Amino acid sequence: MKLVTSFFSGVLTICALNASAQEVKLQLVTDQVQSPVCMAVPGDGSNRQFVLQKEGRVWIIQHGKLLSEPFIDVSADMVKVNPAYDERGLLGMAFHPRFKHNGKFYLYFSAPVANPVKGKVNHKSVVAEYQVTKSSGNIASASTKRVILEFDQPESNHNGGDIIFGRDGMLYIASGDGGGGGDRHGTIGNGQDLTNLLGKILRIDVDGSPYRIPADNPFVKTAGARGEIWAYGLRNPWRISFDKTTGRLFAGDVGQNKYEEVDIVTKGGNYGWRIMEGYHEFNVPEGADKSKLIEPIHEYDHSDGISIAGGYVYRGKALPALTGKYIFGDYNGKTWTLTQQGQKWTRQDLQFANKPAGNLQLLSFGQDEAGEVYLLVTIAGTSNKGGVYKLVK
Repeated sequence: MKLVTSFFSGVLTICALNASAQEVKLQLVTDQVQSPVCMAVPGDGSNRQFVLQKEGRVWIIQHGKLLSEPFIDVSADMVKVNPAYDERGLLGMAFHPRFKHNGKFYLYFSAPVANPVKGKVNHKSVVAEYQVTKSSGNIASASTKRVILEFDQPESNHNGGDIIFGRDGMLYIASGDGGGGGDRHGTIGNGQDLTNLLGKILRIDVDGSPYRIPADNPFVKTAGARGEIWAYGLRNPWRISFDKTTGRLFAGDVGQNKYEEVDIVTKGGNYGWRIMEGYHEFNVPEGADKSKLIEPIHEYDHSDGISIAGGYVYRGKALPALTGKYIFGDYNGKTWTLTQQGQKWTRQDLQFANKPAGNLQLLSFGQDEAGEVYLLVTIAGTSNKGGVYKLVK
């Protein structure tokens, strides 16, 4: 067993790698959604799962079956994306905490700009509100759109895109650093720049016009800073999630060329990018105080993977051996769990007894109302056929 230690913020973290493997099975739910990049659930007791197709449609899985008509199609408002690979698209969905009563939900997508400028403005990220006439309805119209928040993206990559509501009723938004290599935009990089919304976790109150900045956000009274910022110093947080039991906010942050990381995000935290990549120095300005940076709870290098996909702390009932473990994975199809014991986080391989044939590319994870976990994948070599699989015993 290999141990990795870190001390760059004054707190010792110990990670034990490659403990004994765990094995579960995969139950195919549907293979009819191309590019399934996100799953969201309404929390209304219907036990429906809403799966986002990167190209702009949202599909419903109800009683284990994919419905024949999309819930909503917003592709007309989006940039045209490449189904094979594109970091832009329809990337996130969240349901209002009172969705059962008000029918409101939110989408995060990539939209065109009037005058794109290479290296400066490629497109814009949009968070928009929509509404169904009845919360139990299975069809919504793009015509109900109300734009909540939008901001320019200098490049086509590193868009983040996850949006989730916390227990506090606030909407948390994961944004990437704007793309390009090494967070090269601006003098200190977007991740460290509090004057913009890139490379951050944002927190807003959607019950405003168009939204409100919560008074207890950490930088509300910081001169020049954007009040929407909850945490910063992230490169491309690809999937964030709250633990249903503890309320802790986990993030999988995609690395540059060498290291991928898992973070627990806290109010006002600086997670180091572009000063650090994982536990390692990347672009350290003269006089930088690294002791104020918050280290990841785990990193892995590119001998293990190439692009992290953050997942969920397991709180379901079907797989009791996984209870309390954080499930995450990599685009290359590898999956793991993290278990905390004091300051120590132990990583274990998570293997599938019936892994589908072909080159499985892990796009995202999902979690249903009961706390069960799903894999959202593309099987390369099969015309990039998508698949949604449930983890089962």
